[in-house]
Amino acid sequence: MIVALMIAVSCNDPLDDPLQNQDIVENTDYTQTQNMILMLYGSYAELNDLQWETFPIIAVRGDDVNAAGDQFPLQETDVFRYDRNFWMYNSTWLNLYTDILYFHGAMEEIEKYKEFAPNPSVADQYIAEVKVMRGFELLQLARLWGDILIPRTSQPSDLYNVEVSTYAEVLQHISDQMDEALPMLPTVHPNQRTDVPGGVTEATALAVKAMANLELQNYQAVADATGEIISSGLFELMTDYYQLFKIPGKLSDESILQLQYSDFGASSGTTTRYLWNFFGPAAWVPAVAGSGNGWGFWEPSIKFVKFMLDRGENVRLETSVLFTPDGIDTIQSDPNYADLPAFVSNTTRDGDLFENHPRYDFLSGKQYLPSVQLTEGRIQYGENNNFTCIRYAEILLMHAEALTEGASSSVMSADDAVNAVRVRAGLTGISGVTLDDVLDEKYAEFGMEWGLRFYDLVRHGKIEELNYGGRTYQADDRFLPYPLEQLDILPQLKEAEEPA
Repeated sequence: MIVALMIAVSCNDPLDDPLQNQDIVENTDYTQTQNMILMLYGSYAELNDLQWETFPIIAVRGDDVNAAGDQFPLQETDVFRYDRNFWMYNSTWLNLYTDILYFHGAMEEIEKYKEFAPNPSVADQYIAEVKVMRGFELLQLARLWGDILIPRTSQPSDLYNVEVSTYAEVLQHISDQMDEALPMLPTVHPNQRTDVPGGVTEATALAVKAMANLELQNYQAVADATGEIISSGLFELMTDYYQLFKIPGKLSDESILQLQYSDFGASSGTTTRYLWNFFGPAAWVPAVAGSGNGWGFWEPSIKFVKFMLDRGENVRLETSVLFTPDGIDTIQSDPNYADLPAFVSNTTRDGDLFENHPRYDFLSGKQYLPSVQLTEGRIQYGENNNFTCIRYAEILLMHAEALTEGASSSVMSADDAVNAVRVRAGLTGISGVTLDDVLDEKYAEFGMEWGLRFYDLVRHGKIEELNYGGRTYQADDRFLPYPLEQLDILPQLKEAEEPA
């Protein structure tokens, strides 16, 4: 319906372009209501089609990860030196807005089917599901750029007429949209859905609502939303943290939202896959000979590695970080870390060996699929694995964070929420949990995931943690500058950047 957001440099005014395939839409027979599910399927396909450059722009600025590879402006972004000409900024902007306009188009089409539907509540559910997808991606846009445009329709040209909304307004809009969606959504675990396994449920909407209110620092709303998920009894932490991010973790009981991919268990032929190459090793000896390489662009920071060693982390460090010989030598060059745990090795428990490479000393294990878990005959790095977006551990720790910031809950204490995560990681429980305890736990639990560390530190003003390895974070570094291409097209963005 909307293949591309028509906000790109071209000879014609792109915002005046009509929707592609508009003639097909106009000739649709809306009495064939069984077809409205195609709008839902298309929306899930759009959600799953997360272009590789979007995630690193969202996630690169914390003290958990370094940008490696040959994208110098991405490395500069990691140290808070922003170049609005950087192609990845504009591409991420376009990727997310394209999806959101597609979601609007899908909801508009479902509304047309609804008029003829024998059970209009089905249409309402589909619209609610798409609304949650839209909310999740709008949250990513807001976290990156702060004050942004909130699309109202599927028509790109309508963005000319949309005023820039403040960061707080966008977050409140997302929260309100989740409230609208909630009554229409299934109340089962995503993996219990038979129509769309792993699809959006009530818990997904509650999670997105909690995430938006966390940024708003509306902590009681966070506690209430996460409390509903906890009290539902539908979710539990997957016992094996190591396998959580691999094939056994696909649609686990911990999963609230995953981008889903499959090779359908076949050694060749059709496949849907995320481009895991960005995270994969540029030099390795896989246990399954012939398994493909990656680019080596995503490196856990040595600050994160040492933080985990200081805490006595085993399974979470083994899961989160893949070591090279050079990386191990770099750690041991510090006398405080001369004696490393036995699991710190350049060979994983699954037999994949990681060699030295000039781009990195470490690689992210959160985006690692052991070669032995590849379907026989498949060689692409990470093929067939899902991409985790929201999981129950985040719900527990958001709940704890809200309670340490003054919210109340009859569902679970901050101590119990934090200790549930700690015990799964093989650590002992603690009592009298403070905000710093929660943030440390989130650091250990969510390293290399969705930039949560950066957003946590900035939200609470703990920016000194970001000043490491020559970095200097300033208050105005929170949001990226609008991409230059967008300033040239949308004058309200330029006005929003001008000082009052």
